[in-house]
Amino acid sequence: MSREVDLLVVGGGINGAGIARDAAGRGLSVCLIEQADLASFTSSASTKLIHGGLRYLEYREFRLVREALAERERLLAIAPHIIRPLRFVLPFAPGLRPRWQIRLGLFVYDHVGGRKRLPASRSLDLQRHPSGAPLKSAFVHGFEYADCRVDDSRLVVLNALDAASRGATVLTRSRLVQAHDHHGAWRAACVDQAGRPFEMRARAIVNATGAWVNQVRSAAAMQAPERMRLIQGSHIVVQRLFEGEQAYILQNPDRRIVFAIPFEQRFTLIGTTDIPYEGDLASVRVSPDEISYLCESVNRYFERPVGPADVVWSYCGVRALRDDQAADAAAVTRDYELDLERSASGAPLLSVIGGKITTFRRLAEAAMGKLQPLIGGSAHRWTATVPLPGGALPACDLERFLREAERRWPSMPSGLIARLARAYGTRMELVLRGASRPSELGESFGADLTAAEVSYLIEHEWARTAEDILWRRSKLGLTVGAEAAARLEDYLGVTA
Repeated sequence: MSREVDLLVVGGGINGAGIARDAAGRGLSVCLIEQADLASFTSSASTKLIHGGLRYLEYREFRLVREALAERERLLAIAPHIIRPLRFVLPFAPGLRPRWQIRLGLFVYDHVGGRKRLPASRSLDLQRHPSGAPLKSAFVHGFEYADCRVDDSRLVVLNALDAASRGATVLTRSRLVQAHDHHGAWRAACVDQAGRPFEMRARAIVNATGAWVNQVRSAAAMQAPERMRLIQGSHIVVQRLFEGEQAYILQNPDRRIVFAIPFEQRFTLIGTTDIPYEGDLASVRVSPDEISYLCESVNRYFERPVGPADVVWSYCGVRALRDDQAADAAAVTRDYELDLERSASGAPLLSVIGGKITTFRRLAEAAMGKLQPLIGGSAHRWTATVPLPGGALPACDLERFLREAERRWPSMPSGLIARLARAYGTRMELVLRGASRPSELGESFGADLTAAEVSYLIEHEWARTAEDILWRRSKLGLTVGAEAAARLEDYLGVTA
C-alpha cells in the first residue's frame, strides 16, 4: 500500500492531533499516524487542567502565561462539554511565599490574559469560608482564583475526529520505521499493528512524538540530536478527600506546588511530580518515592491523612522539554519550540519540542505558519472559533444543554445522561443511537457503560481495546471491576 499526502503527522498526542486538525482545515491532505492508541502516553497523563500556569510567573515566563490564559478563554468556548471552569483555593503557608507575592501574582494572572468568562481572584478567610473546612486549623488565610479542568485524552480524540471530518486519515497502532527524501518530498516506510509494511509519500513531515522526537529525527537521517530533558510527572488518585467542587493548590517547602482536584465524582486527583527521567520510555512507572512525596504534600494541609495504601490509581507521563540548563526539573521551561529542518533535497521536517496541553492550538497555528509557505494550503487561521466535535452547545452553556438532554431522554438515568453530555456534548445522540430507555442500549458492562457506547467508540473514535475505552475514552476503569473489564475485552474480540 502506498499513499500520497501533503502532510504526514507522526504522533497521536495533543500536538499531533491539533496540527492534523489545523492542516486538514486548510485544505491539505493529511495523514496522522500513532504507534499506539491516540493519547496513549503523555497527553493522557496530565494534571487535566487548562490553565495559564500560575507558578510560571515566578520563572518570568510571562509570554507563556499570557498565551496560555488567552487560550483558556478560547478553548472554553470551543469545547465547553469537556472543558469546564474550576475554582482553586491556595492556602497561605507561613514561611513560604509571602502573602504580598501571592496577591501580586494573582493580580497579574487576572489581567495579563484578557480574562472574560472566569471570575477574578479574591482573598479568603479559611476559618469562615467552607473551603477551609477540610484543612488543618493552622491555615487561616488563603486565596481563590479560577482556571479550567479538561478531559485531556478526549481533547486529543476530538481534534483527531475533527481532522478526520475534514478529510484527514488517522492510523492508530502504526509506526514510522524510516523516511528518506526523494526529489524534495518524503517517502516514509511504516508498519501497522500486524507488522504489515506500507509507504506514505508526503511533501512534509511533522514530528510530534514527544519523548520519541530524536528517534524520528534519526529515522529521517537528521543526525544531530536535539538537546532535551525528559521530565517525569506522576499523579495519584485516592477516594474523595473533601466536599465541594473546589480544587486546592498546595505549596511545598521545596517551592514546588501540588494540586488536589475533585475527580470523576468520587475521587481526588493529586499531582504532579517533576523528576528527571532516563529510563526506557516503554516502561515508565510511578515510583514509591513519588507516591510518598504526593501523600506528604497533601498531608501537610488536610485534616484527613492519606498514604500509599489509599491510592486507587496512579499514572505518569514523560515530557520532552528543551534543555534550558535549569538546575531544578520543575523550573525547566514548558514553552514550545518548532524546529524546521530540510533534507538534502529540501523536504521539510518540523519537530515539536515541549509545549503544554493548554497551548496546543496556538502551537498548531505556529506549526502551520512555518509549513504553509512550503506546502501550500490556506493561510487562514480558523481553529480559534470553530467548535470541536460535540462542542456547539447553545450559548456554550453545559448546564443548559444537560437540562435539555434530561428532558429529551426522560427515561434514561440522570447519571448516564450527565456523563454522556460531559463526554460527547451534542454527539451524545450518536452514542444513544435512537434509544429512549436503558434496555435499548444493549449489553451493560458496569458503571453505565453499554454496548451502544462501545459500538460508537469503535466506529467513530478508533477504540480497539478495553484499556482504550476504560482509561482514555473515559475513566470508567476507576469504577468497573476487573471481571467486567475482562468481559468487555472478550466482547471486543468478538466484535472486532
